[in-house]
Amino acid sequence: MDALRRATLKDLGAIEHCARQAYQPYVARIGQPPAPMVADFRSDIESGHVFVLDDAGGGIGGYVVFFERDDHMFLENVAVSPSHQGKGYGRQLIAHVEQQAGIAGLATVRLYTNIHMRENLGLYTALGYVEYDRRSEDGFDRVYFEKRLT
Repeated sequence: MDALRRATLKDLGAIEHCARQAYQPYVARIGQPPAPMVADFRSDIESGHVFVLDDAGGGIGGYVVFFERDDHMFLENVAVSPSHQGKGYGRQLIAHVEQQAGIAGLATVRLYTNIHMRENLGLYTALGYVEYDRRSEDGFDRVYFEKRLT
């Protein structure tokens, strides 16, 4: 498997590029760019919330943004470059979040996705996440999931 590491500001452009590529197919379905396409990655990197998965060619195969929130780990954003999809990168990035939650003594990981990102709904369910809410927020229809780790 390729190397997973904390992102630095040198990764900013590559992370933004990965987000645009990974989320572009959803723009037409949602009717606007998904929130991760316009995220403040600079702030997330400076806060230490971003990890990247380096590929063998020296690029970034994917990234994940997560942080502790109250009594759980919040997985804010995960994306895999289209050229690396189907290699298990997304699962590896999500597993890292779950591992870090355990290290921090947190028993739950929570996340949300857009209702129009149907592929994600199936992926999170397959990984053991359970839907617990649906809301319209900030102009997006979101589905909330959580996974209890213990």
